[in-house]
Amino acid sequence: MTGPARPFEAAITGLGLVTPAGIGVKENWDRLLSGVSCAATDEELRGSPVDFSCRVPGFDPAALLGGFSAWQLDRFVQLAIASSRQAVEEAGWDPATWDGARVGVVLGNSLGGMQSLEQQHGNLLEKGPRNVSPLLIPRFMVNMAAAQVAIDLGARGPSLVTATACASGATAVGTARELLRSGACDVVLAGGTESALTPLVMAGLGRMGALSGRGREPERASRPFDTDRDGFVAAEGAGVLVLERMADARARGARVRAVVRGYGSSTDAYHATAPDPQGQGIERALRAALADAQLGAADVDHVNAHGTGTPLNDVTEGRALQRVLGARPLVTSAKGVIGHTLGAAGAIEAAYTALAIEHNSVPPTANLTRLDPELELDVVSGSPRSALVDVAVSTSLGFGGHNAALVLTTA
Repeated sequence: MTGPARPFEAAITGLGLVTPAGIGVKENWDRLLSGVSCAATDEELRGSPVDFSCRVPGFDPAALLGGFSAWQLDRFVQLAIASSRQAVEEAGWDPATWDGARVGVVLGNSLGGMQSLEQQHGNLLEKGPRNVSPLLIPRFMVNMAAAQVAIDLGARGPSLVTATACASGATAVGTARELLRSGACDVVLAGGTESALTPLVMAGLGRMGALSGRGREPERASRPFDTDRDGFVAAEGAGVLVLERMADARARGARVRAVVRGYGSSTDAYHATAPDPQGQGIERALRAALADAQLGAADVDHVNAHGTGTPLNDVTEGRALQRVLGARPLVTSAKGVIGHTLGAAGAIEAAYTALAIEHNSVPPTANLTRLDPELELDVVSGSPRSALVDVAVSTSLGFGGHNAALVLTTA
């Protein structure tokens, strides 16, 4: 008799990050380790009830893409292309020579081209329909994140966008792994992108009660797992991972930063915006990911938690982590530093999880001064914690009750 099949391992051979913490892997990792928040007053939101956010600093799409090409694309697509190019270069691939028919693109996104939509809606109201850009629809559609990256890099395999709200990026990574496992692709760019820091979106999130109201001290507003948390800080950004089958990566001598070994997903089926108060949905996703990876709770060294800083999310997620993993793993939330990048969050945080494994270091959770007494977790705060990180989990929860969990390990 044969034993159970070994878990499928997707090698991470390249990372690309364009976030409020910086452009590139090093800038991001250094800022995470510092524990200093990126939140600041946002001039583009002047006059809005919530006038602060986390934007990507120093990003020049015209320099990256050329003025005309950049003009044709919404910012969420520009960020996706920039991070994809980084990841492919780091992985050692040359799109001019790879077999594009065997390369896929799976990106998570939640809100599409909201900047373009709001701008053109303004044109419609002020100047009439003949002044609406013919590029509005291709700028706005959510699938354009994957489509334009595929065009840019000559990736002619499957390309798609996953839309599971704030779990979209993690869903994309899990879906990309399945494309490798099935044999549909040899290389997949997996990630997420979001740029929706517009007055309309911010007003909507504010009216929901999702956003922090600490406008007088925005740098202290994002407080995951803290007793005084009052909502998240909205952010933009993109993160992309290049995934390959382990055997293929080894055969070409690629550097393997970490391995995606398990994936699980679930739906609360409870409420449009509130999580199941007991965290049963994310618990199911986490248990499924561990089973897929053929690992147990005692194997997990680190959790990169969703940790939005909203009163409901953090206690809900924390309860689930306690039930499944106990208090042993070191927990952190990157959102204290970079804010909540919505549909991109799960992918960016998967990249950060890979870096924690590579460096055997867990970044602090910014602005955590008093841990919520309901949570019996070892949440890192103040300064980075050095520790052997062989197995790590990244969790994501989204509006609509979407949950996703990834298990990453050393190569």
